[in-house]
Amino acid sequence: MKKNDVSMIVHEIALATNNSEQLVADLYTAVAMDMKRDARIMDFVPLLAARRVREDLKARPTAK
Repeated sequence: MKKNDVSMIVHEIALATNNSEQLVADLYTAVAMDMKRDARIMDFVPLLAARRVREDLKARPTAK
């Protein structure tokens, strides 16, 4: 996956979840690396990693 594509995914998730791009990028990188270890088809890793990061961030309680 191109770096530009990853940046775009991170940016969209950050906007959708109201989190910093740095936090999203760190989570995305960790999740994607974890998934790549066990993946048989690499084409789906970016999509699945983005989905997991988005769901994890939405499930977090927000501080007020």
